[in-house]
Amino acid sequence: MTEDSAVVDVGPVAHGGHCVARIDGQVVFVRHALPGERVRLQITDRTARFLRADAVEVLEPSPDRVTPPCRWASRCGGCDFQHVDPAGQRRLLGDVVREQLRRLAGIDWDGEVEAVAPELGWRTRMQYARGADGRLGLRGHRSHEVVPIDHCQLAHPGLPDVSDRSWEAERVETSVSSTGQRAVVADRRRVEGPRRLTEQVRHRRFRVAVDGFWQVHPKAAETLVDAVLAAAELRLGDRVADLYGGVGLFSAFAAERIGPSGRLVSVEGDKTASALARENLADLPQATVRQGPVERVAASIGRRDVVILDPPRAGAKKALPSIVGLGARRLVYVSCDPASLARDLGRLADEGYRLAGLRAFALFPMTHHVECVAVLDGPTPAERERD
Repeated sequence: MTEDSAVVDVGPVAHGGHCVARIDGQVVFVRHALPGERVRLQITDRTARFLRADAVEVLEPSPDRVTPPCRWASRCGGCDFQHVDPAGQRRLLGDVVREQLRRLAGIDWDGEVEAVAPELGWRTRMQYARGADGRLGLRGHRSHEVVPIDHCQLAHPGLPDVSDRSWEAERVETSVSSTGQRAVVADRRRVEGPRRLTEQVRHRRFRVAVDGFWQVHPKAAETLVDAVLAAAELRLGDRVADLYGGVGLFSAFAAERIGPSGRLVSVEGDKTASALARENLADLPQATVRQGPVERVAASIGRRDVVILDPPRAGAKKALPSIVGLGARRLVYVSCDPASLARDLGRLADEGYRLAGLRAFALFPMTHHVECVAVLDGPTPAERERD
């Protein structure tokens, strides 16, 4: 061992796209390794509590190890698991979800992460950074370094090609919608394509801001709609809240399920997304849109039978008291971060909400990100009365 390198036996996967090893008892988070491998690592960062490192030589490989499809996989920060067989990636993601649920919420989950094709060529939105020569590239892991590339293996084939010119903009974003619309935005200014994109999910179309939020994997929106509707078990006439509702994806299909006698309110903090939700839900008089912070607006919408929530990565901590106050018989919680999900599930358990099921989806292949849909049953009327 030298000061900056060592040979280690790699331990379990951790949340964040790395595995855990130890050097003389000190924790090392190792990228580009796999549990059970023996690797030579190079230390890339030191803190008082742990080290960060890259595996630079594999001495004893895992059966799940494969040759990365991209030659920049070890330098670019966009992918974590290109060196892992797709089935192995899903096992790693499942291990992370299990560990977070057990450690942060005391929940034992024995499910598996479900595959969603395709596993390459799936990113319908890409963000590039300008290199010193004006050409675009992708940032390195935890770095401002711009890695020059000629093609990203994750980029959807329908995206505009921005690699054939020099740019003055520091950041360039490209998009392609499910209806084939293409756009380029440079430093937040549109330079090509429409200001609004049209996305198709099942039989409905949704207007989305070119720089607004929409699921990046082409199968993600439909996959999540199917999972949410199955979990919600909506009834005709139900009162529903769709919190962090965005442009109305879940709201539209939930409103159809509850029918004209039902009532749905979609709550979203972003003004542009709320305005688009009003457009997207205009044919559904049972649906209304409220714009504002979820924690404030949810406290004023009255009791609900079912609540759907899809908060940002940080979770819904600030809004949980308002959500509990809605008195729903069922919560359907969509999450892109298993740690914040687990913390919120623990808090909801303290309020009488029991986890009835959880599905996880590999909607970001080659990365450490995983999408979960949790369903929680609320306290029974008798339990509420006892409280």
